[in-house]
Amino acid sequence: MSHRILELYSGIGGMHCAWNGSGLNGQIILAVDINNVANDVYKCNFPNTLLSNRNIQSLTPEYIKELNVNTILMSPPCQPFSRNGKYLDETDTRTSSFLYLITLLQHLEKIEYILMENVKGFECSTVRNLYINKLKECNYNYQEFLLCPSSFGMPNSRLRYYCIARRKTSEWHFKRKEEVITSLPNDYRDCMALEDIIEKNVPEKYLVSDKLLKRANIMDICYKDSTRSCCFTKAYTHYVEGTGSVYTDASPQEVEDCLRLANTFDYKSNEFVEKIKQLKLRFFTPNEVLSLMMFPKNYKFPENITTKQCYRLLGNSVNVKVITELLKILFE
Repeated sequence: MSHRILELYSGIGGMHCAWNGSGLNGQIILAVDINNVANDVYKCNFPNTLLSNRNIQSLTPEYIKELNVNTILMSPPCQPFSRNGKYLDETDTRTSSFLYLITLLQHLEKIEYILMENVKGFECSTVRNLYINKLKECNYNYQEFLLCPSSFGMPNSRLRYYCIARRKTSEWHFKRKEEVITSLPNDYRDCMALEDIIEKNVPEKYLVSDKLLKRANIMDICYKDSTRSCCFTKAYTHYVEGTGSVYTDASPQEVEDCLRLANTFDYKSNEFVEKIKQLKLRFFTPNEVLSLMMFPKNYKFPENITTKQCYRLLGNSVNVKVITELLKILFE
């Protein structure tokens, strides 16, 4: 069977990459996103896919039926359910489009399969309850997950909520659990090291600025043999705490010795900064972050997209590998 897919909140096409990587038979019939910059990146990588720059709330049941799609892949705005979004839940205006989609479901009888991704915290929200209740009302089997790429052999943390749903009219051998599943049975016993994705001869523009080096004591520093890194957010390179890891070619012992000597000075002093500069701490490049998020090797950002825009888009994107594995379960 060849599936016809509607990709909503398509962003830079992480869901599209996951579909391509799944080996499943089907086609993205339409991608929809309102972000012009994200759409430029999407078009660069998927020039043959119909892409619509529009608000989700402009999609009518009649229009979706005309597309003759049977699958929806989507990653609605996560800010209403995150710390930075102040957990405003259904009162946040950014939930409006997803709440609209929930009301549409009862009119979309041809939609057999749905995969939805969101931030951790969504599972505790009112909007989640509305969504799950609607899935039940519309006769879907569903399963919720909280999964991290590190469980799939990737040296990166990006814990996210996922929900896959399938109409009860189609046979599904997946054994559903009431609780949120936090791991999948797999063969990923070992995590790859960062040296497998680190680029050579990275330009100096990626070095951490003197201003941010004053915060070196709270940075998450990674090494070539590290099998972990922190989740990258859209504020990466602008703030230090909680936005992602930094990298050094130095050894852990060299970093420890350097920090010990640097901390004999006030962290705001030039002496502290000059000492830390010896480590040549740098940010991960956009291409390295793409690799950590398991985008395919031929994926690229167009030349007109700035480095800052790359990080913002990546911070809002998805881990391709995790979604690929969930698609296999959804369509097994």
